[in-house]
Amino acid sequence: MRIVSTNVYVGPNLYASFPVIRHVLDLGPLEKWPTGRLGEGFREGLLEALPGLAEHGCSYGEPGGFVKRLTDDEGTWLGHVLEHVAIELQVVAGNDVTFGKTRGTGEPGQYNMVFAYLDREVGLEAADLGRRLLLQLLPEEARADLEDVPEVLDWDEERDDYIRSAQRRALGPSTNSLVQAARDRDIPWLRLNRYSLVQFGHGKYQRRIQATITSETRHIAVEISSDKEETHDLLRDLGLPVPVQRVVQSASRAVRAARHIGFPVVLKPLDGNHGRGVSINLTTDEEVEEAFEIALEQAKGRSVVVETFVTGYDHRMLVVDNKLVAVAKRVPGHVVGDGEHTIAELVDIVNEDPRRGVGHEKVLTRLELDRAALGLMRDAGHTAETVLPAGEAFHLRTTANLSTGGTAIDLTDVVHPDNRVMAERAVKAVGLDVGGVDFLTDDITRSYKDIGGGIVEVNAAPGFRMHVAPSEGTPRDVAGAVMEMLFPYGTPTRIPIAAITGTNGKTTTSRMVGHILKGGGHTVGMTSTDGVYVDGQLTVKGDLTGPGAARMVLRDPSVDVAVMETARGGMLRSGLGFSSADVGAVLNVTADHLGLRGIDTVEQLAEVKRIVVEVATDTAVLNADDEHCLAMASHTKAKHLCYVTLAGEHALVKEHVRAGGRAVVLEQGLNGSMITIYDKGAHVPLLWTHLIPATLEGRALHNVQNAMFAAAIAYSMDVNLEDIRLGLRTFDTSFFQAPGRMNLFTEHPFDVLLDYAHNPAAVQALTDTVDRFDISGQRTIVLAAPGDRRDEDIEDIARIVLGHFDRYICKADDQRRGRGEDEVPRMLEAVLLAGGVDPSAIDVVVDEQDAIDHAMRTAGPGDLVVVLGDDVTRCWKQIVQLSPDGDRPAPSSSTVTTPLPEPTGIGSLLAAGTFVRDERGVRVVVEVEQEDD
Repeated sequence: MRIVSTNVYVGPNLYASFPVIRHVLDLGPLEKWPTGRLGEGFREGLLEALPGLAEHGCSYGEPGGFVKRLTDDEGTWLGHVLEHVAIELQVVAGNDVTFGKTRGTGEPGQYNMVFAYLDREVGLEAADLGRRLLLQLLPEEARADLEDVPEVLDWDEERDDYIRSAQRRALGPSTNSLVQAARDRDIPWLRLNRYSLVQFGHGKYQRRIQATITSETRHIAVEISSDKEETHDLLRDLGLPVPVQRVVQSASRAVRAARHIGFPVVLKPLDGNHGRGVSINLTTDEEVEEAFEIALEQAKGRSVVVETFVTGYDHRMLVVDNKLVAVAKRVPGHVVGDGEHTIAELVDIVNEDPRRGVGHEKVLTRLELDRAALGLMRDAGHTAETVLPAGEAFHLRTTANLSTGGTAIDLTDVVHPDNRVMAERAVKAVGLDVGGVDFLTDDITRSYKDIGGGIVEVNAAPGFRMHVAPSEGTPRDVAGAVMEMLFPYGTPTRIPIAAITGTNGKTTTSRMVGHILKGGGHTVGMTSTDGVYVDGQLTVKGDLTGPGAARMVLRDPSVDVAVMETARGGMLRSGLGFSSADVGAVLNVTADHLGLRGIDTVEQLAEVKRIVVEVATDTAVLNADDEHCLAMASHTKAKHLCYVTLAGEHALVKEHVRAGGRAVVLEQGLNGSMITIYDKGAHVPLLWTHLIPATLEGRALHNVQNAMFAAAIAYSMDVNLEDIRLGLRTFDTSFFQAPGRMNLFTEHPFDVLLDYAHNPAAVQALTDTVDRFDISGQRTIVLAAPGDRRDEDIEDIARIVLGHFDRYICKADDQRRGRGEDEVPRMLEAVLLAGGVDPSAIDVVVDEQDAIDHAMRTAGPGDLVVVLGDDVTRCWKQIVQLSPDGDRPAPSSSTVTTPLPEPTGIGSLLAAGTFVRDERGVRVVVEVEQEDD
């Protein structure tokens, strides 16, 4: 039973709309061992190891369903069993997941095993441990079929180690309560590290928390609260009840301070927290000296606080946004005698409570017989073997912190108004947005003005677990109060997201949409095959269309709208990097990358690309001229459906428009082709296609369609019509705006067109566009195809260009992708020759740079050279830097300046200046002298 491959999906994917793990599992010889054959011993051992499996409903939809599947006549296969075991192990570790499914891959004995997870490593470890458990439980006959003998597994130890590991990775109770509050209000969140740093909201709306410190917490307030002397003096000066206090740096000074203040006293570190190093009710010099050393062990410096011992119960009063939201009476960790068990045994009994764990891993913390507890027992004349009388309580701590085993009783509803105001004033005085006041009083229901009491600490980053899960009393939604403070109702938490996919055109469309939005005053974050852009600047270079790039954009605090080019590769590897999008657009679905990652048909490819439509919440934008896109309409839950069509008389679109639906249609008029928007019965002529530079005066029909999609997406994102028009009219196919997409260079005696067409559909669109060019000379194509495409796809590319060019130069991409050195160019050559091309019109020049040099050296005046580039930045530099003698430019030469033609109108005037070309592309330096409007 072997895991062949693994995918960890971080967002919506082919299998679920939430994070899941997919293992391709090969059962090998165990394929012939379903549970019905494995016998009763296997089933009993499995349920003994994981009793919770008895509650799994499985396909029966009721508790016990999975056990029924195990005991059916044939039973079920081990891939399905492992799915349930991986789920149950995560539940045992505190990760509440329920989803799973296992289906055959089509290969004998292989299964796609899919299950939900909350933490990546916890989920992966669950599957690994579960697999080892199943192998150990196999009967001898089944084990004999295995090539490798399964390891001996100490199940109890391995399970406990797994649980401890999972709990170490889990969010703490306070952070987890904040995350749950965000989920309840549909506020997106991202965990930013392995600990408690979490981002709520996206882009410019984001807020962060670290435990219960928020991005709005003032640093100076934290510094004040961390200095107990400063806090004490600040509260004292405001007339708030605080004990008398002195700060000392030696044991002898601590004794003198205690005598001056008057016994009994409390000693604690000046900069401590969580009750560490605190000793109370000290009545002798010797106790003070010992307590000083204890405090010093927990102090960051050498300062220790000596203060009056205020009697009363310890209460934690939680203030959020200057309002008291919860009060809990804290009881120190203790045991209660029964006349039979020793103190050590009583501790073990108390720790059996499932709510208790190590540190902050669970609602309550385990009791420990550590140095502090042993000291208290010694002072009381007890040992760990002492048997306490029935009903007698013995405290193992002098402080009531939950982190040292204490319990909490909620008293929020009965706190006296004077005490409420006191706590709010104290936290406000320190300046904390979230603060905890430790207040000692005999009775919280009575005013401190009448019965006394004292504030002993004001804490930054107060723990929430005593309030969200008290030992007694009503749980309080304190995390909800924090969410309300960070995101008052009605304020935005998400930036608008447009998710764009398709076989071809998605990069250009994404750039068009980003350009339109930027022109409308937005700070746009965009992912693309070129890299991640923020506000038009390339921040990270590379093919970045997966979930990692999406997270970069969503985490950027300057971004207020996101345009996500979303490729099939990222969705197949890791899913989407966002749970929903305002607009999801699918431009087209044609044969590309087939035979890779289990996608063998166009229908399967369409199912992958459909994910962006399934997560769209406001509008799904679909190509009505593509049957695969049309079929996606029934899979969206978006409020609106917008069709895009080049056919003005499209019957389905016409019916959709008549019903008040939204569509972007290409209509023919006396002046050419008009992009038109229909919505709710309105007819809005938007723009003539020949006025859009990217369409090369309407000749590049695929860019006409890209512009229509960009208009549909922008319109669905509530961009006004004038901004859409201006954005399309100022977006061209220069290398600066669209590197590798129809980049035309006209400053040599011949023209050069660079394009990153890499599949048959893209090459067809490029060829159709070139056919519309008026060329006086010859047409030459530098032809290539990616090596990881199927043979038929590579051959189709050659067939498409047949007869449309006068000269063919066949090259290879830099990365051969599993092909031989000249395998692809020779395949292209063979198809061209078979198609009747004269051998003298074909050259095979394997290296890309050599091929481009050869094409340009042999081009004559009036010719057009079309380059299917791989490294488009290098190709463009090579094209624009061609020396008069045709030599390749030296690698160190990285810039060249070429003046633009004189501007002929306001549109051209805005682009006037010089091109500065460097290794990152073309930057425009605009120098405009404008006298009037």
